[in-house]
Amino acid sequence: MTASPTIDPPFLEVRGLKKNFGGFVALKDIDLKVPRGKFVCFLGPSGCGKTTLLRAIAGLDPQDEGTILIGGRDVSHAPPSDRDFGIVFQSYALFPNLTVAKNVGYGLVNRARPRREIEERVNDLLALVGLPDQGSKFPGQLSGGQQQRIALARALATSPGLLLLDEPLSALDAKVRIRLRAEMRTLQQRLRVTTIMVTHDQEEALAMADRIVVMNHGVIEQVGTPEEIYRRPATPFVADFVGHMTFLDAVVTGPRSVKVGSLDFVVAEDAGAPVGAAVRLALRPEAVQTRGVAPDALNRFEAKVGGLSFLGAFCRAHLTPVAGGSAPIAADISANAMRDLGISEGEVRAVAFPPEALRVFADARP
Repeated sequence: MTASPTIDPPFLEVRGLKKNFGGFVALKDIDLKVPRGKFVCFLGPSGCGKTTLLRAIAGLDPQDEGTILIGGRDVSHAPPSDRDFGIVFQSYALFPNLTVAKNVGYGLVNRARPRREIEERVNDLLALVGLPDQGSKFPGQLSGGQQQRIALARALATSPGLLLLDEPLSALDAKVRIRLRAEMRTLQQRLRVTTIMVTHDQEEALAMADRIVVMNHGVIEQVGTPEEIYRRPATPFVADFVGHMTFLDAVVTGPRSVKVGSLDFVVAEDAGAPVGAAVRLALRPEAVQTRGVAPDALNRFEAKVGGLSFLGAFCRAHLTPVAGGSAPIAADISANAMRDLGISEGEVRAVAFPPEALRVFADARP
């Protein structure tokens, strides 16, 4: 007899969480499980509830209803000090009158740890975040990126089971953000600390997370890996919010076929709606095939190239089907393809939509 595989319980579990601010509903029946050691991003636009959810988990803004378990322990009504987490705020919140070393060791001092132990832990953490010689300086003497590393070291000082990051990179310039997000991800993987980061930056979430929780209007729209979120969005909102997506009005003509204007398209998955139903056909710009389109290729049609925008490694074109009946279609064409094919604005070219790249949604606007 084969034993059933063991399923580890989640390190963080949220059940039926609700939070209101007066008449405004900030969180609606949130259910979420976060496995131990994973890096999870709460992603969504301003006002979607992601920071409210993070603060509820931390006990800083207690929920009105629902249960929160950390490490299997019910902390729904526990004060923040009893929830086993470290937190990094958007503003870093370093103490300007304390040295870097004292900032990092602040939580250990509050726990009355021995002085030698504190010094060793602080030195280890400063080395871990790449600032071993900065302990005697004050926060005002450091750059924004360095201050962020110190805030991270302070959050890790007490070896918390859960690390909470509230838009920690948003105050930094673009190049520093890219470098620091790689460093933070590497550090998280090395320490294997369960981490939740709030961000509105989709690129940041796609680059750093094991799982992304996409939120909108106080609800979770989808939870998945970065690839699942990007390639198989569950709702029009997710499709539109994460990356760029072209939406086309369509009508279902069969289990795996739709019509857009006068053009018929085959889709890889069942349309999920009866024949004649109005739906939305969605496609990523980079999925549009412009090179080597065979005469008998599926979903082939002629399109006029217009609105070319140079974006560095690729150009974004807006294609208008010659047959008409469709809104302009965004297509990302690599610099190599632009050169090799000699694509120019105003010409008519054969393009195709790979069936596996097409998503069909009920006729709901993103």
